[in-house]
Amino acid sequence: MPTAPLVDQLRLLDLQDLDTTIARLGHERRSLPVLTQIAELTGRADDLHDELVLAASAAGDARRALTKAEADVEQVRSRARRNQERLDSGQGLSRELVALQEELEHLAGRQATLEEAELEAMEVAEETDARVTALKEQSASVATDLESLGAERDAAFTRIDADVAARRSERDELAGTLPGPLLDEYEAARRQTGGLGAVAVRGHRAEGVAVDFTLAEQSMIDRAAEDEILVSEDHGFILVRVGDRR
Repeated sequence: MPTAPLVDQLRLLDLQDLDTTIARLGHERRSLPVLTQIAELTGRADDLHDELVLAASAAGDARRALTKAEADVEQVRSRARRNQERLDSGQGLSRELVALQEELEHLAGRQATLEEAELEAMEVAEETDARVTALKEQSASVATDLESLGAERDAAFTRIDADVAARRSERDELAGTLPGPLLDEYEAARRQTGGLGAVAVRGHRAEGVAVDFTLAEQSMIDRAAEDEILVSEDHGFILVRVGDRR
């Protein structure tokens, strides 16, 4: 088995503590509650945008319909005014004046129908405009909340990133004091286990992890020389003996 002074092996536990802290900080950064809030609000903002596009389109259609209704009413009113003026002048044959009177009556009915349609178009336009205004207000409120949450996220990122940078600096300094082969063994163990490179072992009990050693591993721990680098065959991490050897 490869060997390394026990004092160096013990420093692996400090290195593992730093790696565990760095991993925890990374998980904290990815799992900040504010990120969930931002994702939810971003989804709401997207929904509001889609709703606003549809509402603006509906409002535009309603305004065009109102403009047409107003034009139709004005056209009938103008024709009615012209006919009334001709009728009031008394000029023309009697049958022409009778025809004008009949047309005025027809135009009055037509005007009433068109004015009713104009009122309905106006109501629809007002409703669609109000819908657009409400959605714009909601969108502005969500944007404000997102800006606030973004600032909260950035502050948390800054704090965590500074902590990670400090821990990485400590790690690099500590790793630089370890023998190359021992460090390589530790890094290989971390790759195999997904992050756990060294575990403190007191007697036949691992500290900080819930594992039971086989009889063969217990025998290996008991028989190994102090400077031997012990690696758990079942779990892959380095076993660093810290006392109470059996």
